[in-house]
Amino acid sequence: MALALVIAFATWLPQVQAGEPALVTWGWAPSLGISLGFLIDGLSLIFALLIAGVGALIFLYATGYMGDHPQFGRFVLFLSAFMLSMLGLVLARDLITLFVFWELTSVTSYLLIGFNHENPQARRNALQAMLVTGAGGLALLAGFILMGTASGSYDLAQILSGEGLQRHALYLPVLILVLLGAFTKSAQVPFHFWLPNAMAAPTPVSAYLHSATMVKAGVYLLARLHPALGDTAAWTVMLTTVGLVTAVMASVLALRQTDLKTALAYTTLMALGTITLFLAGGTPYALTAAVSFLIVHSLYKAALFMVVGAIDHGTGTRDVALLGGLRRAMPLTALAAALAGASMAGLPPMIGWIGKELLYAGSATLAPSVLVTVGVVAANALMFAVAGVVALRPFWGAEGKTPHAPHEAGWQMLTGPLVLGGLGLVFGLGAGLVQPMVDAAVTGSLGQPRAAALHLWAGVNLPLVLSLATFALGTLIYLARERLRGGIAALLARLPAFDPGWDRFLDAFRAFACWQARLIQTGRLTQYLAASFIVLALVLGATLAVKRPVLALDLSASLLVWIIAGFIVAGAALAMTPHSRIANIGGIGTVGIGVALIFIFFGAPDVATTQLMVETLSAVLFGIAMLRLPGIVERRTGSQQLRHAVIAGAVGLCMTLTVLAITVHPLDRHITGYFEENSYLLAHGLNIVNVILVDFRAFDTFGELTVVLLASLGAYAVLKRRSGRARR
Repeated sequence: MALALVIAFATWLPQVQAGEPALVTWGWAPSLGISLGFLIDGLSLIFALLIAGVGALIFLYATGYMGDHPQFGRFVLFLSAFMLSMLGLVLARDLITLFVFWELTSVTSYLLIGFNHENPQARRNALQAMLVTGAGGLALLAGFILMGTASGSYDLAQILSGEGLQRHALYLPVLILVLLGAFTKSAQVPFHFWLPNAMAAPTPVSAYLHSATMVKAGVYLLARLHPALGDTAAWTVMLTTVGLVTAVMASVLALRQTDLKTALAYTTLMALGTITLFLAGGTPYALTAAVSFLIVHSLYKAALFMVVGAIDHGTGTRDVALLGGLRRAMPLTALAAALAGASMAGLPPMIGWIGKELLYAGSATLAPSVLVTVGVVAANALMFAVAGVVALRPFWGAEGKTPHAPHEAGWQMLTGPLVLGGLGLVFGLGAGLVQPMVDAAVTGSLGQPRAAALHLWAGVNLPLVLSLATFALGTLIYLARERLRGGIAALLARLPAFDPGWDRFLDAFRAFACWQARLIQTGRLTQYLAASFIVLALVLGATLAVKRPVLALDLSASLLVWIIAGFIVAGAALAMTPHSRIANIGGIGTVGIGVALIFIFFGAPDVATTQLMVETLSAVLFGIAMLRLPGIVERRTGSQQLRHAVIAGAVGLCMTLTVLAITVHPLDRHITGYFEENSYLLAHGLNIVNVILVDFRAFDTFGELTVVLLASLGAYAVLKRRSGRARR
């Protein structure tokens, strides 16, 4: 399936490279201006080819790595859903469509990270990833709604073709909310801690998640919205600061790791921080560097993760301290590691060399250029050293003491890393193969007049000098890595730890939830009703205070109406009698009969008849129920009665004032006239009220009847149970 998608997407290459994006749209919620649309342009096509292409190799790799797993079918289902969710995200034309697929990637990654669900750590890390990215997703949804409000459309094609939102009053809140979504998804500082923990997933998932999916969603979003939100001081400062700190910090943390898989996880943070850093710029060199490094990282990272999986599969360990000399027993794995590691280190003639040269050329266009350049050189030098640890150290030197004798992996596990490592070499030697797609993304999607050229040799210049300095510094770091690890560990011991802090945050949140539940869920119906009516009174009162409506108070009613009103008030007072249930029922029935008399007086005898029947039936049913219920001693004090009377009075007063405010305005007979005209013509009924209930609002009536029926069944069950206990 993934391979078929690669072929299908490849057919769009000529059209997209010619500067003609494809738009595909189906109506979804037209009344809200929302459609299910897909946009295929340079940026989305690069992502789609990487997702489907790497995905095809990951699926093949998984058959060799865990094809005999009893739940392999479930794994493939989750991985397929993950791939399709990511494809939907990068191809989405509509903001709402993009958000739906954005959340689907969080859900499917949760299932994949926690695939080994019998492991408590896997469950914990899966939940952590879900909560962090899910919280960012909620912020992103709010940002999308504000963006749609500001631009007047949720259509990305329309938003991106406009003048941008940089001068709109909602720009800053939109920017902050969008960046929260992007930073949590792409694990930028301070949300970086969830990504290394995602290593609890099987290695095929890690290889896929870190190279072409999930974590790349955040940087995709930043690139996609760059024309609409970029080129402002706020955009530049936020992305430069967060990207640079993430890149350098992650590189330092990667050098400290001895587990190869965890080390690669931190290098992913470095790559994501670097791409974020260069998306802060608005120049052809900076954005070309971001797009190119995106491709470079996807190729070598997927290959190296698969290499590490092959090492673990063939030796039983991923600890670099136990590995060495594997090139004799695993020559093909060593070759794949050498190719991918050379690209990660930025060595010629790999495409990683071209990507690193573009990073150095682009860093000069970012402000402050000196600080950015120094940070990028430091991060790349550390990556050079980590590449040596991952791709060189396990295969050379003396043979290590592995849990079992090393052996080469099967062809399913070797195809992926060899193909991806080979592509890094092919694209390095033939940069012209990649240039058209980079051009389409930079000029067509990112709004630049041109893209920088991809050259294997660009002459003697500043990027070349910086590359040589990177190699020298990286070699020194590699040779001194053991001493540096101790220093890094001592430094980290003095800094706050994010991951344990997450556990403390969850513990505090659970404690708060328990306290809140004890406070609110008391089990007393009177307190629930009191809280509900207090809120109702406050909302109505606040609305009346803010609106200050004109009230129409007309007391010129007939004597009969006043007598009925007094009758209703007397019934209400009787309903509040504290020591007699029968009196309470009688009072409630009196109020109902008074309302029925009002209906009769104003010419609605059918409604009055219905009201009288309901009141009579209610009184009978209450009476029958009373015979079954146990005796209850009222425990209400005078203060409680007074409090309840105040609440009831406040609600009644607010409702009365609201009705008086509404009746000032002329009655809108739009709906009334429709029912009068069509009651007989369409429903063949002369009683308009009955027709409304039975025909025009039949589903409402059906729902109400269903509620009453269910409540009756529940009451019957309670009374039956009570009767059975009494007999026993």
